[in-house]
Amino acid sequence: MINPKIVLIGAGSVVFTQGLLADLFAFPELKTARIALHDIDPERLATAEAAARYIAERRDAAAHITAHADRREALDGADFVINLVQIGMAEATRIDFEIPARHGVRQTIGDTLGVGGIFRALRTFPFLKALGEDIAAVCPGAWLLNYTNPMAMNVQYLVAATGLTRVVGLCHSVHWTIHDLCELLKVPFGEVTYRAAGVNHQAWVLRLEHDGTDLYPRLDALIAENEQLRRRVRVDMYRRLGYYPTETSEHSSEYVPWYLHHDSEIERLRLPVGAYLGIVDENVAEYERTRDALATGAHIDVEGTMEYAPQIIHSMVTGTPRTVYGNVPNHGLIENLPAHGVVEVPCLVDRSGVRPTRAGALPPQLAALNRTYLSMNDLVVRAALEDEPRHIRHAAMTDPATAAALRVEQIWELCDEMVRAHGERLQPALRATLAI
Repeated sequence: MINPKIVLIGAGSVVFTQGLLADLFAFPELKTARIALHDIDPERLATAEAAARYIAERRDAAAHITAHADRREALDGADFVINLVQIGMAEATRIDFEIPARHGVRQTIGDTLGVGGIFRALRTFPFLKALGEDIAAVCPGAWLLNYTNPMAMNVQYLVAATGLTRVVGLCHSVHWTIHDLCELLKVPFGEVTYRAAGVNHQAWVLRLEHDGTDLYPRLDALIAENEQLRRRVRVDMYRRLGYYPTETSEHSSEYVPWYLHHDSEIERLRLPVGAYLGIVDENVAEYERTRDALATGAHIDVEGTMEYAPQIIHSMVTGTPRTVYGNVPNHGLIENLPAHGVVEVPCLVDRSGVRPTRAGALPPQLAALNRTYLSMNDLVVRAALEDEPRHIRHAAMTDPATAAALRVEQIWELCDEMVRAHGERLQPALRATLAI
């Protein structure tokens, strides 16, 4: 594969696009790649193009860069499609937080499970179906590398609704969890051996070793002597479940019923309820700073991000073998999780593509939590596939944090208000209100 065509859908997510391009152009073999940028926002698309050209120049890359308002035009002949789209942007995210908060549901990130995750998925599914149809029509051999959350729901829906098979969901949580544990334990990241598996944002470090020595006892000793470490959700979960979760405390608190509903736990574990809205505002501000800097010729930072998509592309172009963590349909990869669910496992990558590896059975306490997660995902996906609005409510009823906070009739009332607020972002059959 010479000069692969790489398409970034939702390239107007300029800061993330910058990081991906910096990673891509760091590989000599990808400096002449064809980069096609697509976004429906003209200003953001123009900013993404300017950023791409700036980064190419700074990285001495001779990439062929094009910008497209028309998605099929951008996709034509693609080898790789990277999806970065967030439907509804900051406005929709604010709805996902403010309405549940009024009903008594606390969220920290709101992009994976819970009410925020449900409605982020439901407003993304129509776009994913259209994107899949376009890929099937103009670049059927392309690999779709998805970064859009909620990761597991989106990948499950994509495969079920479009029939695409070259789909991998990518998230950096496993990499950065191991990186941060190495810093905490004062061992070089490049010298550790690790293995993780589970579901996106709720996978587990099953093995962590340095020179053949299990690092978990050293972690136990650090936790025992450091009260501040014990004031983290993921550490609390590790102490009770026996395996370290691969996502931040803010994320992890949303996927279980034990923390967010209790004022004392929020204080003990220092949970930033609703703080993600500040991150959303900062992302908008960062985009505006980048846009203005490019317009005036000012310097912008060009830093790599160690994301998986550029590594996958490099491995498939050059044959360089790598192991990455990918989100893929289970099909027996984790034998005590549902076959149709999407799981996060190590994947081998080389010129032949992305090949998930079998993880076997998870410890039962971990599989129990992951099954609840996947059950909720399945209900959201079925709501869309079957045009069944009741399944939206069933999903919210199944969600651990929502069920811990609200009575069942309150859950239905909350879902009705969310449906009304998101309105035309949802497929028509799911816009019905169903209060009993």
